Amino acid sequence: MLTHLHRFSFWPLLGGLLLSTGLLLAPGLHGGFLFDDYGSLPALGDTGPIHNSATFWRYITSGYADPTGRPIALLSFLLDARNWPALPFPFKRTNLLLHLLNGGLLALLLRQLGRHIQIRLTQHDSRSIDRAALLGAAFWLLHPLFVSTTLYVVQREAMLPATFTLIGLLLWLQGRHAIQQGSPTAGLMEIIAGLGVCTLLATLSKANGVLLPVLALVIEYILLRSCEGTDHLAAAPANLNAKSHSIRWGYNKTYRNVMLLFAWLPTSVVAAYLLKQGWSGLTHGISSARPWTLGQRLLTEPRVLMDYLTLLWMPRPFTPGLFNDQIQASTSLWSPITTLPALCAIVALIAGSWRLRRRRPALATGILFYFVGQSLESSTVALELYFEHRNYLPAMLMFWPLALWLCGACPIKVKIAEGSHVSGAASRLAKPALSALILLGLGLMTYTRATLWGDSHDQALLWATLNPNSPRAQAYAADIEITNGQPRQAIARLQPLLAKHPNQVQLVLPLISAECQTGRIDMATIKAARVALGTARDTGTLLASWFNPSIDEIETTPCPQLTYDMIDSLLNAALANPYLNAIHGREQDIYHLKGHLALSRGDTQTALSDFNHALDLQVRPAIALEQAALLGSAGYPRLGLAHLDHYEAERNQKARPDFGMPQLHDWVLQQQQYWPREIVHLRATLQSDATRQSARNP
Repeated sequence: MLTHLHRFSFWPLLGGLLLSTGLLLAPGLHGGFLFDDYGSLPALGDTGPIHNSATFWRYITSGYADPTGRPIALLSFLLDARNWPALPFPFKRTNLLLHLLNGGLLALLLRQLGRHIQIRLTQHDSRSIDRAALLGAAFWLLHPLFVSTTLYVVQREAMLPATFTLIGLLLWLQGRHAIQQGSPTAGLMEIIAGLGVCTLLATLSKANGVLLPVLALVIEYILLRSCEGTDHLAAAPANLNAKSHSIRWGYNKTYRNVMLLFAWLPTSVVAAYLLKQGWSGLTHGISSARPWTLGQRLLTEPRVLMDYLTLLWMPRPFTPGLFNDQIQASTSLWSPITTLPALCAIVALIAGSWRLRRRRPALATGILFYFVGQSLESSTVALELYFEHRNYLPAMLMFWPLALWLCGACPIKVKIAEGSHVSGAASRLAKPALSALILLGLGLMTYTRATLWGDSHDQALLWATLNPNSPRAQAYAADIEITNGQPRQAIARLQPLLAKHPNQVQLVLPLISAECQTGRIDMATIKAARVALGTARDTGTLLASWFNPSIDEIETTPCPQLTYDMIDSLLNAALANPYLNAIHGREQDIYHLKGHLALSRGDTQTALSDFNHALDLQVRPAIALEQAALLGSAGYPRLGLAHLDHYEAERNQKARPDFGMPQLHDWVLQQQQYWPREIVHLRATLQSDATRQSARNP
């Protein structure tokens, strides 16, 4: 009877938790797209609406973020839109549902793991294990730090690996149990599905999904074996006969072999990759776009991890959010001064967890699971230094030890000082009251932060306040102010920071726009723009997003300083920048913009020459089509045809796609004859326009 009651209570409580979390996060569903959303989601309409198999395969292979292209994440976006532009609400709604799914899966995983903790506790009520699973999942689900992951659409790429990791771990545990119970075939199938298929799906969502087998080994050796004994699978009761003992040994051997293939082998590959990246970065250097070396990154990451842990254990409703460019890289163990203490703290946590694995297996597992989960994005791979979403998967077991203690499922005894008088009722109520207080605090902070995410204007201004030294945060807030017709506020925001960061193009270009909105661009600002464009390490997509509309607005602009010559001087400064010339494709972007500028001022031959030169730098049919169409739409169809002829002459020099998904995408396009058909169509349109033009002007 008690068992049935216990099983009945778990699911309604889990449903109530998920419903409550959804309601608390719902205000954030009304926010807009942000930053990297515009880098990934426009692929939904790059080659037309996705309404047949041809457009589907072009889209699903279009990813470039990892060598895998993250096709599972791209596939999930089709749940929300089939074309671009699109509304943000459906994307955010799916993200929220995915977060709730992950919370439910986490509760089931903690429930499964709790059964192993229970082995160590004699005469213990199993209901406390389930309450701890729900509470541990609730702490994670309601944590305000993960609002940014959930409501930032593109971070579905961080959420999906967590989904498949949780499913994979659950299948692996079920298969492990099946082998223990004498069902090796079923157990093997479940382990292969969990550690094989789910690892593949997680990796195809984002590269850090490859850590699933490593995380399984953490649970195996830190939690399961500590609770069960060193060789639990091989252990056999004393009264087993020789034949039964032989069968049990065979099961153990089978389990070991499958773990060698699906856990230890992937772990070895990951370790070898990280070591290779480290050796290459330390000996040959990394991209010039990074303002730090790999050695400096490795010194900085302990500080970053300690900041993550502070945010996890001392949550707050508002954090720096998506901005990380204000993080100062460590240049030595003493610069900044927190570098060495952070490194020592990380080493102490890892070493202490290893030593505690037998006495406090849940605590040790939560800590080591976290650091292993961070190992790919916070070590030798030269990614940006800091992102909140990197905690989403690693922190999943972080709060479980606390939940076990609060629910009385942890064998830690707290001694009451002699002479103190604590009533039994008060003692029993203390932990439930503390649990409720923590949940209430997390819920209020999550609701407050989600409400902010639903208001893009207030969000931008608060982020700028919380990140006074972040060029990205200030530029984003300034863009909001310019859009709202508040150029003077934007100027006051950008000028002081530009003085501190003279190489920040993202500060000076919005400053030009703000000053232009007032009717006059200061000559000092134009000079600062030349300096920034000549020294910036990377401009990203800012060149195209700012220069293209600015060129089109020259004839109608209210400020006389925005001229063709001024824009040309800025592009020449960018062209002389050695950092930009070293980055794949940036020089092509600049010559494309120079061609656009020449076309706008009526210098058609220079425009054709610049477009041809841009194409020669990296022969791609997409850029040829774009530039030929630009010439045709400007009223020069013959020049468009000439540019297509130039492409035909140079197409054998076509740039080779990068390794991985870009190669597959190129193959798909070849199989569909996509570019030849697009070129034939554009050529026919240009030829028709040229014929009509000749008829009007014989």
